[in-house]
Amino acid sequence: MDLLDIARWQFGITTVYHFLMVPLTIGLAILVAGMQTAWYRTGNRRYLKMTKFWGKLMLINFAMGVVTGIVQEFQFGMAWSSYSRFVGDVFGAPLAMEGLLAFFVESTFLGLWIFGWDRLSKGVHLACAWAFSLATVLSAYFILAANSWMQHPVGIRMVEGKPELISIWAVLTNSTVLAAFPHTIFGCFAVAGGFLIGIAAWQIVRQRKRAEETGEPVDEEDRRTWHGSMRLGAWVAVVAFAGLAISGDIQGKLMFDQQPMKMASAEALCHSEAPASFSIFAVGDVRSPNCEDVKSLTVPYILSYLAEGDFTSEVDGVNELIPRYQAEYGTHYPNDPRLGQFAGQPIDYQPLLPVTYWGFRFMIGFGGLAALGGVVVLWLTRKQRFPAGKLWAPLAVLGIGAPFGGNIAGWVFTEMGRQPFVVAPNPNPSGVDGVYMFTASAVSSGVTPGEMLTSVISLTALYGVLLVVEVFLMVRFARGGFAAVMPPDKSAGDSESDEALSFAY
Repeated sequence: MDLLDIARWQFGITTVYHFLMVPLTIGLAILVAGMQTAWYRTGNRRYLKMTKFWGKLMLINFAMGVVTGIVQEFQFGMAWSSYSRFVGDVFGAPLAMEGLLAFFVESTFLGLWIFGWDRLSKGVHLACAWAFSLATVLSAYFILAANSWMQHPVGIRMVEGKPELISIWAVLTNSTVLAAFPHTIFGCFAVAGGFLIGIAAWQIVRQRKRAEETGEPVDEEDRRTWHGSMRLGAWVAVVAFAGLAISGDIQGKLMFDQQPMKMASAEALCHSEAPASFSIFAVGDVRSPNCEDVKSLTVPYILSYLAEGDFTSEVDGVNELIPRYQAEYGTHYPNDPRLGQFAGQPIDYQPLLPVTYWGFRFMIGFGGLAALGGVVVLWLTRKQRFPAGKLWAPLAVLGIGAPFGGNIAGWVFTEMGRQPFVVAPNPNPSGVDGVYMFTASAVSSGVTPGEMLTSVISLTALYGVLLVVEVFLMVRFARGGFAAVMPPDKSAGDSESDEALSFAY
């Protein structure tokens, strides 16, 4: 493996791992704030239990997300210094806003929320919950704005071969981020919804089994609280999928316009078609340049609609797009020694088709499975019913992974689909012509493959340990249930109310 491949593996491994924590934190933070709002308005102890329990799991996940995310900041300077020098004038603004504004608010009010249960009034404490949860969303927006600039450069001018920021407003209102942001947030809710379903279902079955073994009656309040959590997760999963479908359609149309090669690769569409069919499943080698050995199950006209909003438009294929890219950006890399083995070599403008094709379908497929799980749960739990059956809990727990898989597949497709560019060219009226950077030019030139490989192995091993810690803590507190986060009820003769004691904890 060469330096570029190792550097890409390094960033890919750490980013995918970090993003396992991000959507769960964002989704749970909003839901926990909603649970606390319900408790504040109704005084119902069940909502307090939900706030305490899911809030505890959210905190564990948030802490691990912070730890794993810091590494990426160093990678920009150590592994991708050429890239950092190129985009630094642009990236500095949104990333500074994320750190100094969003993350500062996020961490400050999270601390107040954690330690303020018995020190702040209920209203102020609830406001802290909402400030923290909305700050996580704002943090995501700034990061997505930076990422979207790489997909669609705007708000800059070129000065001595480097982009110089002239409008932060253009960067923050980039059409790409306006489409990517709601899609990402709905993905976060899908993850949180699946998480609620899986843990709550497991607790219901576990509670029933324990009652059968001990002969003790089931705690009815706990059971109904788990039931409420499960139905909340189901509704969130279903609504999130609807939001993903709508926002995904908008985002897809932008991609067809801004990065046609990415979307042609998502369909393994070798030749232009009018009207174009959407491929559901393919058998054969999707990398074949002539597609002669690929058999696809397709739906007529749908790809044309996804691309242009009508059923007859022509969609460009990979083989027709390659000559256009060659004419615009060259057939060979510059003969620059800093490019290493790529110096003077032909440029391959075709992304890795198996990754883009199947990544796109895994994204949709896992999202659909999560929504289907939500629909099934809503049906089985209607009218206060509690699902039975030995496979119910294992399937619900396994279902937690579906929205995670959809999120990861979507990001892998998004990032790998723009190769060989790290900053993709967008010479359309809404972008800035001539702004692009090849991934081969972005990697640090002063780092050896051995040093990079050492960092990959070290980080992978460290992240593996952190994964064990994360799972251990999550399982431990999930097993504890409400009893692990709620104090015992006060005796009838005590002067303090249960509600006051509950709030203090």
